[in-house]
Parts: sequence; C-alpha cells; structure tokens
Amino acid sequence: MTLRDAFRTAAHATASAIGSPYAFAVAVLVIVIWAACGPAFHYSDTWQLVINTGTTVVTFLVVFMIQNTQNRDSRAIHLKLDELIRAVDAARNRLVDIEDLPDEELARLAREFQRLRRDIDARDRAPAQPPAGPSARADDPTAG
Repeated sequence: MTLRDAFRTAAHATASAIGSPYAFAVAVLVIVIWAACGPAFHYSDTWQLVINTGTTVVTFLVVFMIQNTQNRDSRAIHLKLDELIRAVDAARNRLVDIEDLPDEELARLAREFQRLRRDIDARDRAPAQPPAGPSARADDPTAG
C-alpha cells in the first residue's frame, strides 16, 4: 500500500467518523469534562491553553482529511456527470471537463444557463395560444 492509498483510506475513515453523532457526543463530553475541571485548576491560563491547543491541533489535522475526501468525491461526481453528458445525444459534449475552464468562461456559461432558465420560465408563464386555422378539421367526419 502506497502512502497515497494509506492517506486516502485514513482520510475517508476519519471523515466518516467525524461526521457521526458519536463523534459529536465525544466532543461535547470532552468540553463538559474540561469545563468541570475549571474550578480545580482555578480557571488558570494552563487550563485554557489545554482546550485551545487541543482544538487547534485537531482542527488543523481534520481540515486536511476532510479536504482530501471532498476532493475525491468532487472528482468522482465530475466524472459521472462527464459520462452522462457524453452518453446523452442532446447534451453538449463541450461541457465535459467544464471544471477545468477559466473563471471567465464559467461565468459566461452560468449567464447562458440563467438566460435559458429565464426563457423557459417566460414560456411557461405565457398563456396557451389556440391552434392556428379553423377549429375543426375539414377532413374530420365528426365535425358539424
């Protein structure tokens, strides 16, 4: 197992564990125990330093673990979307790998999709137009 594989496995396990209700309960328990120890340590600077240092170190390490997991999930979602775009005939294949475009091009595409959405909304709000021409077809034997 490579270092990259080990980190990925640890990051995924850490992100799953930290997102659980049990992790939240442990965090609350640690804070309650710390707060309860305050009177015994006379709310000293050392007592405050313990929680500050502990939370800083944990936060620093967890940020990297969660970011790794989010990057991996994001990459997987992009690949799935790229496959759907490629597989659907009506989709624009130039949208594959769109996440690699410059910000200006992404902004231009966002404006294009906003315009398309406004056009659809306007069309949906427009009253239905009656069909053009006579109301009954001339070749319809049931027409009066």
